[in-house]
Amino acid sequence: MDKIISGIQQVGIGVANVEEAFQWYKKYFDMDILVFKDEAEAKLMAPLYTGGVVHKRNAYLAMNMQSGGGFEIWQYTSRKPQPSHSPILLGDTGIFCIKMKAKNIKASYDFYKNEGLNLLTKIEKDPAGKEHFFLADPYGNVFQIISHDYWFVKNRGVSGGAAGVIIGVTDMEKSKEFYKNILGYDTVVYDESGSFGDLYTGQKNNKYQYRRVLLKHSKPYRGGFTNLLGASEVELVQSLDRAVNKIFKDRYWGDLGYIHICYDIHGMEAHETECETYGYPLTVNSKNSFDMGEAAGQFAYNEDPDGTLIEYVETHKVPVLKKLGWYLNLKDRSPDNPLPNWILKAMRFSRVK
Repeated sequence: MDKIISGIQQVGIGVANVEEAFQWYKKYFDMDILVFKDEAEAKLMAPLYTGGVVHKRNAYLAMNMQSGGGFEIWQYTSRKPQPSHSPILLGDTGIFCIKMKAKNIKASYDFYKNEGLNLLTKIEKDPAGKEHFFLADPYGNVFQIISHDYWFVKNRGVSGGAAGVIIGVTDMEKSKEFYKNILGYDTVVYDESGSFGDLYTGQKNNKYQYRRVLLKHSKPYRGGFTNLLGASEVELVQSLDRAVNKIFKDRYWGDLGYIHICYDIHGMEAHETECETYGYPLTVNSKNSFDMGEAAGQFAYNEDPDGTLIEYVETHKVPVLKKLGWYLNLKDRSPDNPLPNWILKAMRFSRVK
């Protein structure tokens, strides 16, 4: 079985209070489809990513029905999650921000402004002419709101789900090859160097020099959830005139901030072989179906050239209508075909009002 990528399933966000964060993301990013809540021990992450200690955690997977990836909102329950040791600046290695979809940039900006959110920039244009702006949540996580034209459904919410990320790198050419070969981002939308007034950098001075490369995929995603998840993009940013920090240096996976980006895939064995071929072997692999309470699947991780964690999930079971005990078994269906839209839309019954 060949590897199939259906899109960004979720971005992991480490928080200090999972219920509080879920309520905030529900209100402002319409992340109101609660796919699962799960309390468990993160045993498989212990050897490499949690200091050799098995820690307990509480995780919510929240989605937005308008389209885009979700959030895996993640809280340690056996230790106090730690913040970054230094301010996170653009170009630091790791996930700097999530790109969130908007139908109307001005309407989104005005809504967030009227709500008193922490707007970090005004509406600007990137090198491709696309309008966007940056804001921060109450926990200091940065989001880029971008104009987008794909929507699975439309409702009154101003925000869709995650459509990509900005990632800090140290070797642009090496990173471009990773995201092309492993994740299929084979199209360069722009590749620019200089200082950029449209970017939020984490610093008052925007005159630092960067190389920024926006990547998309030329081939449409395939698989069961592709109609809901939609297309995505990754923007790689390399600092050209300052030493950078690793965002998760001396911290654990699951500490505060953006802990990973996760892709919904099918064909884990083929994917594992491909990663090994390109020199980025899987560092964690659950091998068989991993039960997340209300959902199940196989998951694995590897790292990009700078150690940013990439997660891969092959979904085996997902709740559609939990109140009636309707769970979708994906192991026996063709992985190439999108799920019928009526089944995906039935997930709206998991909405938290």
